[in-house]
Amino acid sequence: MDMHKGSTETVVVGPSGLTPEQVLAVARNGARVELSDEAVRALAAAREVVDALAAKPDPVYGVSTGFGALATRHIGPELRTRLQRNIVRSHAAGMGPRVEREVVRALMFLRLKTVCSGRTGVRPEVAQAMADLLNAGITPVVHEFGSLGCSGDLAPLSHCALALMGEGEAEGPDGVLRPVRELLAAHGLRPVELKEKEGLALLNGTDGMLGMLLAALADLRLLYASADVTAAMTLEALLGTDRVLAPELQAVRPHPGQADSAANMLAVLRGSEMTGRHQGDEPRVQDAYSVRCAPQVAGAGRDTLAHAELVAGRELAAAVDNPVVLPDGRVESNGNFHGAPVAYVLDFLAVAAADLASIAERRTDRLLDRTRSHGLPAFLADDPGVDSGLMIAQYTQAALVGEMKRLAVPASVDSIPTSAMQEDHVSMGWSAARKLRHVVDHLARVVAVELVAASRALELRRTATGLAPAPATRAVVEAARAAGVEGPGPDRYLAPDLEAAAAFVRSGGALRAAEAVTGPLR
Repeated sequence: MDMHKGSTETVVVGPSGLTPEQVLAVARNGARVELSDEAVRALAAAREVVDALAAKPDPVYGVSTGFGALATRHIGPELRTRLQRNIVRSHAAGMGPRVEREVVRALMFLRLKTVCSGRTGVRPEVAQAMADLLNAGITPVVHEFGSLGCSGDLAPLSHCALALMGEGEAEGPDGVLRPVRELLAAHGLRPVELKEKEGLALLNGTDGMLGMLLAALADLRLLYASADVTAAMTLEALLGTDRVLAPELQAVRPHPGQADSAANMLAVLRGSEMTGRHQGDEPRVQDAYSVRCAPQVAGAGRDTLAHAELVAGRELAAAVDNPVVLPDGRVESNGNFHGAPVAYVLDFLAVAAADLASIAERRTDRLLDRTRSHGLPAFLADDPGVDSGLMIAQYTQAALVGEMKRLAVPASVDSIPTSAMQEDHVSMGWSAARKLRHVVDHLARVVAVELVAASRALELRRTATGLAPAPATRAVVEAARAAGVEGPGPDRYLAPDLEAAAAFVRSGGALRAAEAVTGPLR
C-alpha cells in the first residue's frame, strides 16, 4: 500500500526550484517523489569531492572528525562508517508525544531537497532511499522535544535518518506503528549503510521548522481571508457602516494588507440593506474599534504573512548543511544551520494571529451584548433568561484567545547553551513552530465562533427588520447551515455546531461560499 495511492501528482526533485505547494503536496497529500537526472548528477559530483577528501590524511569536519564539541578528534578510515551510524543513533534522542505525520513528511522531503542540491556530499543511492521511504508511506516516529533550532533540527532529523538505517519505529501507510525493519522489508526496501559525512548531512538542517512554517502560511492565508468574511458579517449584523472600507481611505495609509482586507469586506457587503443604519433616533457616527479597525488589524497580519513568505522562500532555496560542498569543490564549515531567520517569523506569525483572534472575539462579544448590539436579543438567545443562547460559546472563544496570547510569547528570544558551550546560542525555532501550530488551530476555532454568532445575528436581524443581508453573506449563512451549523432557536447541545463551524472554516467552506458571489477575494 503506497502513501501516494489515489494521488496522481508526482514531484520531481532537482538541485533547486521547489515550491511551497510541492512541499505540501508531499507532506499532506502523499504526492510521489522522483529524483531528476540533474539531481543525480549533482549528488554524484559532490560525492566525488567528499571521497577525495576522505582519502587524504588531513582532518575535515564531518568527514574524518568527531562532531560538535568532539570535533577535535581525527577519525581513521576504519571507524568512519561507525562514526556516521553512531551520530544518528546518539542524536535520535527525542522525547514526548509524536509529532504529526505531515510535519515528519515535510521535514523528510525538505532534507531530501537539500541533499539533492549537490551541496552535501550524500551519495545518490542514499537520496533515492529517502525518496523510497516517502513513496512507501513510511513515517518515522519523531518526538515533540529534541530540537533547539540550531545545528538543525537534530533529534527530529536523526529519527528520520535512523529509519533509513532500518532502526527505530515508524508508522506504515495503514497508520499502524511497526519496527522500521519490518516496514522496509514489506515494501522491498533495504537499510542504508552510511558513509563519510552522510550521517551528519542528514541531520543538519532547518527542515522541521521550515516545513511547519510552510504549512502555517498556507493555513493562515485561508484563515485571514475567512476572518475578513466573518468580520464583514458582524459589521452587517450590527448595522455598521461600510464607508470606512472605501479604497480612498485605505490609500491614505498605504499598507497593502489593510487595503486587501478592506477590499474583501467591501466586496462581501456589496448589496446589503443592513449596513449604515441605526436603531431608533440615535445616530451612530462611528462603529467600535473592533468593527471599524478590522482591516487595520487583519491587514497588519497579512503584511506579516507576506514577510514570512519572503523568508520561507529564501530558506526553501537554501542548501543548509555544515560543512557544505561549494561549487568550486571546497568543503567549508559555516553557520547556516542557525534557525534565527525562520524562528523570528514563526514567532511574528503567532503574535499576529493571536491579535486577529483577539479582535474577532471582541466583535463576537458585541453581538451577544444587548446593550451594544443595537436591538439583537441578549446572547442571541431564543428566549433570553430561559435560553442562554451563545453565552458559553463566547466563553470558549475567550479561553482559546487567552491560550493564544500565552502561546504568542516568543520562543526565539530564548537560548540555552549546549554541547559543552560549543553551541552557545540557539534559535528555539522548532519550539516556535510547535507553538504556531496550536495558534493556527485555535484561530480556526475562534473564527468559527464568530461565524456561528454572526450568521445567527444576521438571521435574527432579517426576521426582526425585514432587511436583506448582502448576497455574499447570505450565501455563507446558507452554506454553513448545509454544513451542519444550525440557526437560531431554543437552546440545544452546542458543541457539535461549533465543531461543524470549525471544520467549515478550515476546509475553506466559508471563503468558497462568499467567493461564489463576489469572485476571488484577496
